[in-house]
Amino acid sequence: MKEMIRTAGLTKVYDGKTILNEVSLTVNKGEIYGFLGLNGAGKTTIIRILLGMIRPTSGEVYLMGKKLTKGGDLWNHVGYIVEVPYAYPEFTVRENLKLYAKIRGIKEDRKAVDSVIEKVNLTDYAETKAKDLSLGNAQKLGLAKALIHNPEILILDEPTNALDPAGIVAVRELLKSLSSEGVTIFISSHILEEMSKLASRIGIIHRGTLLQEISTLEFENLRRKKLHVGVRSTAKLAGEQLAKAGYEASVTGDGMLEVLDERAVRHPERVSRLLADAGIPLYLLSVVEEELESYFLNTVSGNPSKE
Repeated sequence: MKEMIRTAGLTKVYDGKTILNEVSLTVNKGEIYGFLGLNGAGKTTIIRILLGMIRPTSGEVYLMGKKLTKGGDLWNHVGYIVEVPYAYPEFTVRENLKLYAKIRGIKEDRKAVDSVIEKVNLTDYAETKAKDLSLGNAQKLGLAKALIHNPEILILDEPTNALDPAGIVAVRELLKSLSSEGVTIFISSHILEEMSKLASRIGIIHRGTLLQEISTLEFENLRRKKLHVGVRSTAKLAGEQLAKAGYEASVTGDGMLEVLDERAVRHPERVSRLLADAGIPLYLLSVVEEELESYFLNTVSGNPSKE
């Protein structure tokens, strides 16, 4: 699989403080790489280094297999959003994009502008000045600027910031479509539920250190699963019956049984039969999988700061 983004031992030190510590990551062609971390973890610093906005103290960046150097032509293949997208406030959406198309050297700028306005659902706001856009539509304008030259790599810092639920879904579907066409997407976001629906691979950074890179399939295998059991009797009595059979169960705050035993998760029907035979009727039997937010928080909490 073709590598589109690779970092090798990226380290960044500010005023004697290590912001990034030997970060080495890889993003392959067509992947949506979700880059997760708490505020101050180093996400934006990585993105700024990838875009050549700042230089690392040590380490290297490779885009499309080529080492990133100042003044190279790699930027023709990259679109990006970093923090708050900039626009000329007195220009309309269309005028902003026409100007950006010219900067990018796009000759048929009218066609490119019309296409990208439609792609990000800004048609109704094409003649609206940037200063009069809502935060969500200003974010869409930033995404349109990132996409106007049909880049092979997209680097996006919080691209769904300020979007309403419908806007988030629209951006998600757009990015999935681009990924299916071979566009490589590196995206940071604090909306972990959205990342679980979007990313094909996930990297977790904490205190400047890359803790883990996992694929969606690996996450499915790693995340914890549990069986929730609702009984029409006392949960304590049901728990005692399960304990006799070798299952470890606890009572949740809402009076439900929670069973972490892998046997119960794989064969909930055995738990149902066991309780039914003991005369304890059930009203709920559900396997619950750990969400990405919980997995992320458990991962970073297991790697506290060394400060």
